[in-house]
Amino acid sequence: MADFSPSWTEIRKNLDRPLVVLTLGLFVLGLVALVSASLGVRRNHPEYPMKQLLWGLLGALAYLGVLKVGYQNFLKQAVPLYLGALGLLVALLVLGHAAKGAQSWFHLGPFRLQPSELGKVALGLVLAKHCSRVPPETPRAFLGTLGVAGVSLFLLLLQPDLGSALVYGAMTVVALWVSGAKPSYLACLGGAGLLAFPFAWQSLKTYQKMRLLVFLDPTLDPQGAGYNVIQSRIAVGSGGLVGKGFLAGTQSRLHFLPEPHTDFIFSVFAEEFGFLGCSLVLCLFALLFWRMIKVALQSRDLRAKILVATLSAWLWFQVMESIAMSMGLAPITGLPLPLFSYGGSSLLAEALALGLVQSVAVSTARERFD
Repeated sequence: MADFSPSWTEIRKNLDRPLVVLTLGLFVLGLVALVSASLGVRRNHPEYPMKQLLWGLLGALAYLGVLKVGYQNFLKQAVPLYLGALGLLVALLVLGHAAKGAQSWFHLGPFRLQPSELGKVALGLVLAKHCSRVPPETPRAFLGTLGVAGVSLFLLLLQPDLGSALVYGAMTVVALWVSGAKPSYLACLGGAGLLAFPFAWQSLKTYQKMRLLVFLDPTLDPQGAGYNVIQSRIAVGSGGLVGKGFLAGTQSRLHFLPEPHTDFIFSVFAEEFGFLGCSLVLCLFALLFWRMIKVALQSRDLRAKILVATLSAWLWFQVMESIAMSMGLAPITGLPLPLFSYGGSSLLAEALALGLVQSVAVSTARERFD
């Protein structure tokens, strides 16, 4: 397949418009929730929505930049980009800022950078390139792919950032599956993970163990580790069918709900817009993933199929984990809800990922037209 940088005319003609509309729709709903989350009775942070909007504009520029360059040219640079991401993860262990039990951030003046977010894009690119060149159809090739992804996974666990490590793991498993790994290999990988769980449990920090325990029973520590889960459940449940109304949610406005602008942004939205509002958000995410999967299926480039599937796995995993976490159906991992949660690093990385998916759609449509 010939690599190319499309003209703006080709981009406009072949753009997957539903993908754009769904992305913008979810971002706007996220801004609405963020406005409410930032205007509490005791703590006001009106700068959060404005900063998020600015990051959204930067993300839009990144989205357009990816479209103009073309995903093929990004795949050419997959290895240098991945090595750069690994370098940032290594530097983070020495120079990073520690917060909430993990050393996951660089402080750059008024800004913070979380390299693991941009590393997800780099991992998707390098897995697509590696698995298309060396399909994991033999034990050696399968283990080789695990080795490629395992380096970044190991660096994340050293921070420790268990949430991001789970996302990287999900991306790797999907890349292996799409590129032709035998089901028996994947079953062995799952079995090895189960066997390693007792050893992994011993290596967890105390607060990580408590997060898992309060997931099973939040009343174990209702004023400590279980407090977040309890308050989030109250917020979601109190929304009822139609919600309490915009800016009328008591859990976030009275600051009972911790981290309402990041970890529990979905709880804020659920309290104010209820079951119907949440159903709308879930439908939009479902349609977004359907469009992404359709882009992967329509492409004739194996690299593109693996890339889109891997990026879809990342976003899908975070959506499911973040929403389930808000309802007490999954342990708290601190993963942001894509296009909703406040955070420049995550929003920029999501824009790059969706730009790559759109680039595949444009390339496929152009080939079909030719």
